[in-house]
Order: sequence, then structure tokens, then C-alpha cells
Amino acid sequence: MALDSKIPSGPISDKWTNYKDHINLVNPANKRNLDIIVVGTGLAGGSAAATLAELGYNVKAFCFQDSPRRAHSIAAQGGINAAKNYQGDGDSVFRLFYDTVKGGDYRAREANVHRLAEVSGNIIDQCVAQGVPLAREYGGLLDNRSFGGTLVSRTFYAKGQTGQQLLLGAYSAMNRQIGRGKIKMHNRHEMLDLVIVNGKARGIIARNLVTGEIERHSAHAVVIASGGYGNVFFLSTNAMGSNATAAWKIHKKGAFFANPCYTQIHPTCIPVSGDHQSKLTLMSESLRNDGRIWVPAKLEDAKAIREGKKKPTDLSEADRDYYLERRYPAFGNLVPRDIASRAAKERCDAGFGVNKTGEAVYLDFAAAIQRYGVDQAKIKHLDEKDTALVIKLGTEVVANKYGNLFQMYEKIVDENPYSTPMMIYPAVHYTMGGTWVDYNLQTTIPGCFSIGESNFSDHGANRLGASALMQGLADGYFVLPYTIGDYLSPDIKMGTISTDLPEFAAAEKAVKEQIERFINNKGTHSVDYFHKKLGKIMWDKVGMARNAKGLNEAIAEIAVLRDQFYKEVKVPGDANGLNQELEKATRVADFLELGELFAKDALHRNESCGGHFREEYQTEEGEAQRDDENFAYVAAWEYTGKPSEAVLHKEPLVFDNVKLVQRSYK
Repeated sequence: MALDSKIPSGPISDKWTNYKDHINLVNPANKRNLDIIVVGTGLAGGSAAATLAELGYNVKAFCFQDSPRRAHSIAAQGGINAAKNYQGDGDSVFRLFYDTVKGGDYRAREANVHRLAEVSGNIIDQCVAQGVPLAREYGGLLDNRSFGGTLVSRTFYAKGQTGQQLLLGAYSAMNRQIGRGKIKMHNRHEMLDLVIVNGKARGIIARNLVTGEIERHSAHAVVIASGGYGNVFFLSTNAMGSNATAAWKIHKKGAFFANPCYTQIHPTCIPVSGDHQSKLTLMSESLRNDGRIWVPAKLEDAKAIREGKKKPTDLSEADRDYYLERRYPAFGNLVPRDIASRAAKERCDAGFGVNKTGEAVYLDFAAAIQRYGVDQAKIKHLDEKDTALVIKLGTEVVANKYGNLFQMYEKIVDENPYSTPMMIYPAVHYTMGGTWVDYNLQTTIPGCFSIGESNFSDHGANRLGASALMQGLADGYFVLPYTIGDYLSPDIKMGTISTDLPEFAAAEKAVKEQIERFINNKGTHSVDYFHKKLGKIMWDKVGMARNAKGLNEAIAEIAVLRDQFYKEVKVPGDANGLNQELEKATRVADFLELGELFAKDALHRNESCGGHFREEYQTEEGEAQRDDENFAYVAAWEYTGKPSEAVLHKEPLVFDNVKLVQRSYK
């Protein structure tokens, strides 16, 4: 099967406009006759459901949480990018496009990225109109801050809870349509299979997580907006319920899975403290605006700190290594996430880690507190030489910008980050890979669309900070409502699709058989037992740094673990009611397949790019070494029965608007 990305012809700046000018439309009267299923109600799914219902479609929305506002988008902290150039610092649509392509290490599709940059400004206007309380400057104008991989300030934010506020905006728009009856909301439901009728996606099989009932739901199109697959590592910054089941089920029905090895390790997370943990906590990238990252310059000081014989505040400036500022002077602490994460790992591997495990570096706000304090003293005509006063004033400024993040850190670590540096270490955070989609956001299954983090579309091999929220809302508010209408235009006279079709019965039967297999299994180990083992394999051999030997071992070990899982897993309780162990079992079953494909993809890509770092392919300075001649393509995998037998399809990446060069942030 040849991949057709359906990218419009013409100059990149005109593609999206010309596309919208020539697509088929559905008139309002006919939209009332069309049903759309949206799986997932985070920023992508919530905004899509609200917008499609506003247009007149009948929307059926599904989430496994007890409310759409519990989607994991609510955990996003730092901000959302948009090319508004409110700071007058040289930003533009093209610069956002270029930064995103470069940040993704030239492994993203140009046309999709440019469209994302084009609609970014509309997102901010939409959210302000909804009443989202984005931060403002003293004069009332919207404020911006900087994120990694850029030389401009284009990130709009709401303190350290931007995702929550944006999701509440989408949720309020959804509630308006729920009240009108245009959205039928199915809370506490999980999609367990896709139904294909005559080659087109026409519905889903879902399980009511409260009653255990298996339900059939039909529609003229299905939209997957279920997020990423970071929990394949067990420990990640994702919510514990976040899973890949919806995306993996459509993959097994024919949707190609693209670039699974492109996974983002976020550099600023609270370090692992022990084997007892079930998830990790993100510290927003926005903290790198003012925090300086360092480790002791001397091994003996690092050892003394680990042993509790010294404190970080005991070290003078001369005894500190601000390694990002040293290695990347142009961008300093605001290099892209993949670079910052590998740099932290390199320092810790060399013995300079600062917590008991040796896997942590410092994020220090002392300089920012001093700088802001002096500024405030001057503004208020106070004594800028009064050290205590300066620290007090500076602390107030930092608290106003990041207070909830500092509070969260102190509650978890039991240290005051205003007076002692934070400890951070990289952790799995986001997945750039996902279901392959064309320019219309449609998968290789006609009628099945994938939006937000669940697709591979916009970020290449590494996502820039504050771009996840941008993509989710761009897809939901401003892209999918156009593209899905073009697809649905021939179906206006089709009428309601019956759930009595044999395809629905067959899909329901397969779902019930899997559930019964888990319930009746006489194993001795919990689901978490296997999930943790999978996570250790993934982190140790498919994590921040990979090599052919480790990847081959991971593929073999995951296959063995999967067989053991089906033989030895124990799922207590029954299927006729709330059973969270059963929920986890179906999700981990999918992770055990996805993990193998993940490693297979990483093994085949003999280069380093973005979040995919192969130890065999690096520069003399330890930076990622791309191979544009052989690997400038999207790797789209077709399911043929087993992950080990997946068939590779290649979508060549064409770069007509940016020059392919090895990334440099120095």
C-alpha cells in the first residue's frame, strides 16, 4: 500500500487556504443527519467535539474518566505557543514553523507544521473569547514567556496551570453542546475495538466501566483523540490511566502506526525516589526561563552532597558547572528537551549526580530571585543593598510566576525550592509517534481520524515545549472540522448506521472473548507486576540512549514477557461491574505489543535524531547524528498479526522551505 499524504500543491504559505477554498462542504441541514464518534475528551477531543457539535453534527463523546475535565490535558503546566509577536521580538508564522521543524530534528512533515503555525494565533483568540484567564502584563496585554528551542517569547500561559485553564474552556464549550443535546457524553466508557463496515470506520465497541456492559456505538466517522503511549514505560509523567488502547486497536484494524520510537524524555521532572512509585511528576519547562541548571564541578563535591556531608548552597559559583550554559551559550538553559535531557544524563553518568541515587541535577532560582528583587527595589525606591529585602521582593515575583509549581515540589520533596535548589531528572513525558495520518488527519482506514498526541503529525523526532497544547487545540478547533466535512459530504443521504450489522457482532464477540480470557485466567501475578517489568526493559534498553544490542535484547525480552503475561496474569473480580484490574489488563496487553514495535522501530532507524538517540550514531561532541540520505522519511508500520512481523512503509519527507542541516543550539 502506497502512502498518500494528500498534501495540497502550491506554495507552503497558501496550501491551507487553498485547501479550505476547494474542499466539499456539508450544509447545516445535512449535518444534522451525520453522527461522529470522538474518543477522548482532552484538549484535542474536547475542542473537536464542541466544534463539530456547534457546526451541527451529532457527536458521541467517550472518556474513561468520570468527567471530560479529568483528561490528562489538565496536567499541562507551562503554556501554549502562538505566533502573535506581541513582544515585538521578531516572531512570525514562518519562524514558529521553522523552530518546530528544526526542534523536531527535521523529521516532521512541512505542510502540517506550517498549517499548525498559521492557526496558532486563532487559538489564543478563541481561548480569550471563552474567558480562559491567560496571564497579562501590568497594562492588561497578554503576557509571554520563553520555552526551549526558540530565541523569541511566544508562549502564552496561565501561571503553572495552563492545561487546566484551556481544558476548562473546551469543557465549557462541550457543556453548552451537551445541554443542547448535540453531544451525547459517555463518561466512564473505554473504547475496546473499532468497527469497520465495507472498508470504512463506522463505529466502536466500548465497555461501560461502571456496569461492565459491552456496548455498540455507530457513526459515520470515528475520531481518535486518546493521547499518547508514554505509559509503556510504566513510570512517566502521564496520569496512571493514560493508555494507548484506542490507538492500538485501530492499528490492529489497519491504521498504520508511525515513528513509535520518537518519544520525548522531559528534562525537568522530580527524580525517581524508589521502586514504590507508580508515576512521576513534571516540573514545567517554564521554570527554565529563570532557573539555572547545574551540577558540582568537582566529583568530590558531588559525592559529599550525595552522602549528606554538604548542601548545594555550600558551593561557590566557581565550584558549580552550569553545563547547559557552558555547552550551548546561545540558548543556555532553554535548549530543546531532548538535548537538555541527554546533557543531564551525561553529567549523572559521569558521577556528578546530586541525589542519593546519583540521578539528579539542580535547578536553581537564586540568581532570578536576586535579579527580580533588585528590580523591585528600584521600582519601589527601596534599598537595593538590603539583602534580606531583595530576597523577599524577588521571592514574591517568582512566587507570582511559578507559585503552584514550587508548592507542588515542596509537598513532594519536603524541601523549600526558594531557599535550596530543586532537584530534577529526565522522565518520559510525551510521544511524538502515533497513528499515521494524512493532511486531512485521516488514518489509513477511511473514516477513522486521529488528532492531538494520538497521531504522529506535527513534531517530528522531538516536540518543542508548549507545542502539545497548540497542536491539540489546532486539530480540534480549526483543522478537523474542515477535513472531516470533506470526507462526510458523500454520506449525507446514508441515514443512521445500524449496530445490528454482522461487523458489530463480530467486534463485540472478540472484545468479550478477551475479557473472559483475563477473568478466567488462573495466574499468580498482578497486572502491575508485568507492567513494571515491561517498563524496566523499556527504560533500560529503549530509553534515553539506545544501541543495537540492547534493542535486540528488548525485542526478545518483551516477546517472552508477553507470553508470560497471558499465562500468569491474575485478574481478580468479575467483568460485570467496576473492575480496575481488568481495565489495566486490557491496557497492558496493548502496551506489551506496542513496546515490541517501539523497539523494532528504534532498531531499524540507524541514526540519531531528536528523542531517538542511538549510541552508535553521534558526533564527537556527543550530539545526535542524523542520516538524511537514508532516513529522511516517516516510518509507518502495518500490523500483520504480530509486532515482530509488522511491515514498514515509508513516507519520504520533502524539505522545500527549510535547509537540512545538523541542529546547532550553540
